[in-house]
Amino acid sequence: MTDSPVSPATTPRLVEITDDNFQAAHRIRVREDQDQYVAPVLYSLAQAYTNRDTAWPRLLMDGDEAVGFIMARFAPDDDDPDFRAEIWRLNIAEKHQGRGYGRHAVEGALAEARSRGFSRVSVTWVPGEGSPEGFYLGLGFRRTGRVEDGEIVGVIDLD
Repeated sequence: MTDSPVSPATTPRLVEITDDNFQAAHRIRVREDQDQYVAPVLYSLAQAYTNRDTAWPRLLMDGDEAVGFIMARFAPDDDDPDFRAEIWRLNIAEKHQGRGYGRHAVEGALAEARSRGFSRVSVTWVPGEGSPEGFYLGLGFRRTGRVEDGEIVGVIDLD
């Protein structure tokens, strides 16, 4: 999937998940054929709760509308350098896909990684037709040659 730029009239932003926007986050649904490639937001929020020292869950808002969700993990002391900064999840609501929101969310996570002093960010994806592989490669991630739990590991260097 290639994302075209978000309309210049909009100002998408990443915000923390709070009591006020939790329901909006929970309602984010990807296309049905993408369910095999990404966990639901509610699962991700439960994972963030159990990893609160390292998880960075954010809701992507465009105006007052929730259009997506991204969760990164920042663990500078992780033994594996490929997983010290990583994108764990990216869920763009079905009706908002193909409009640049995914790119915006990933760029926000990369900016957060830079601000924390990381020079590299990883992401994993399940291979297959319709997987997000092309999206991530199009953003500049490259395959490392590693496969973890059946998922391809990609990285991007932050220069």
